[in-house]
Amino acid sequence: MLKLFVKHVSDSGSDIGLPSYATEHSSGLDLRTSEDVSLEPGEYRLIPTGFAIEIPEGFEGQIRPRSGLALKHGIACLNSPGTIDSDYRGEVKVLLINHGKETVKFLKGERIAQLIISRYERVQVEIANDLGQTVRSSGGFGHTGTT
Repeated sequence: MLKLFVKHVSDSGSDIGLPSYATEHSSGLDLRTSEDVSLEPGEYRLIPTGFAIEIPEGFEGQIRPRSGLALKHGIACLNSPGTIDSDYRGEVKVLLINHGKETVKFLKGERIAQLIISRYERVQVEIANDLGQTVRSSGGFGHTGTT
């Protein structure tokens, strides 16, 4: 099993627990706020989690929204999924926005997002005179239809 090293970066986050899986088959680690936070309608800001991580080389962290917060309150992650590179060692923060019509308050320790650890491949970029043909070819957004 892959190991994710976690370090508390503030005393305010040391009592909320480490990122953890909610169930045996959860794919995302729950991230919690390390302080009380309020988001007004239309407001967005970085929410601290109180910890930093060391992601193994060849992997990345993806911060994703929680579906329940989106459904119940209109809360989303602005740059979803947000990417954490394996060489980043600063505090993990979550960029949340309130798309809802009411102020949403998060108490210290509440779950605000999920962290997925994923393997990635680096590529070598080369200039090509032609690209392989496909059925879709250069069809853009919505080109494949809805059915």
